[in-house]
Amino acid sequence: MVKFDDLVARAERLAATGRRSLLGICGAPGAGKSTLAARIVDALGDQAVLVGMDGFHYAQRELNRLGRAERKGAPDTFDAAGYVDLLERLRLHRGETVYAPEFRREIEEPIACAVPVFASVPLVVTEGNYLLLPDRPWDQVRLLLDDIWFLAPDENVRIARLIARHEAFGRSPDQARGRALGSDQANAVRVNATSGRADLVIAEEELT
Repeated sequence: MVKFDDLVARAERLAATGRRSLLGICGAPGAGKSTLAARIVDALGDQAVLVGMDGFHYAQRELNRLGRAERKGAPDTFDAAGYVDLLERLRLHRGETVYAPEFRREIEEPIACAVPVFASVPLVVTEGNYLLLPDRPWDQVRLLLDDIWFLAPDENVRIARLIARHEAFGRSPDQARGRALGSDQANAVRVNATSGRADLVIAEEELT
């Protein structure tokens, strides 16, 4: 069984390499990526910062223009090239503060320049669904990450967690279930198929 303290130690080793390192946490919708990433960053204090892939969601207006609003969360509803560019800039580490976007679930929109990554931070933790996707330009993400963990909880637990999250952000029970078992599940199937490209697969429902 994977212990949380072991993951913290693994992240601390990345932060102590003498150069900036990038750690990725991947998994299907509702797998617990955001929670684990936040716990790791909190444990490392000023040695780490969280930069989420979801900050590169297209704005709702753009999704409407493209006719992709009903598929929000699919790979082609993100600025993948922009995400890759940011990771490259963070990896180059030119001694400058780099500003990253952040996705705000309460408004379902990305906010630019919401996360400052200071030059002194040795570890960037990034989390998202598509860090291991083999299609361009997503395939560049894997090349930029020093270590990548894949969360694979029990599917029933994951789906229940996802439904509860949708309800918490204003969807009715029927709407939440429809989203979780509809577009979210289609994305989950695609994401779960990429787990073999990870450095570490965490299958436990909860880290101890």
